[in-house]
Amino acid sequence: MHKWLDLENKVVIVTGGASGIGQRMCQSFMEQGAQVVIADLCVQEKMENCLSIRCDVTRKDEVERMVHQVMETFGRIDILVNNAGISIPRLLVDDRSKYELDDTVFDQTINLNVKGSFHCAQACARIMLRQKYGVIVNVSSECGKEGSFAQGIYSASKAAIDSLTRTWAKELSPHGIRVVAIAPGPMEATALFNSAYIDAMCHCRHITKEEMQKNYDTVTLLGREGHLEEIANTVLFLVSNRASFITGTTINVSGGKSRG
Repeated sequence: MHKWLDLENKVVIVTGGASGIGQRMCQSFMEQGAQVVIADLCVQEKMENCLSIRCDVTRKDEVERMVHQVMETFGRIDILVNNAGISIPRLLVDDRSKYELDDTVFDQTINLNVKGSFHCAQACARIMLRQKYGVIVNVSSECGKEGSFAQGIYSASKAAIDSLTRTWAKELSPHGIRVVAIAPGPMEATALFNSAYIDAMCHCRHITKEEMQKNYDTVTLLGREGHLEEIANTVLFLVSNRASFITGTTINVSGGKSRG
């Protein structure tokens, strides 16, 4: 596995790598011997083969500062994983108003999920163009293809990521830079699925917490939720030379929930 992927000493930036899917990706990259950079609002304790940099990806100046630090440390950037994102359940109209979409949630979601990915891709692509190689992976969602009840703006942000992936691939692939995306489906719970998120989702969908979990287990063709390791494994393959003819597309990793 180690030799097959050949990711040893590759310099990898993972945004939002301090928790959830991003954290599992970082662990998998480190297991393969890659040099991992965690770009997150939370700074991690020093680990072998890992550099943690505090970075708010919605701020262009912080992203550029992060990329500059990576270049000073490693001298190159092989891989960028645009993973940082947010999902805040909201309805278009809520009679109680508590969970109704407003400008604050709209802007917060678009700024992090879309603008954050743009900032990081642009800063890293400038480096990769000089190198004449690199891989950018954008984390989308099956919601971007199917839509999702009470996740309208989140779904829209992920549809935007799919479109940007296709466009950036057209612009960058002729220069030796591949751009791909993954679209995870229902996943095992992480710290990101806090009580506020669960309460909001249950209210919006008029279901109990138990029904919400059961629903996750039945909406996929495989009859279960996905595991973080399965997402990480897909990303590792896509950034390796084993996937050298894959660019400009979104790989569905949703257990068959979405087949688009």
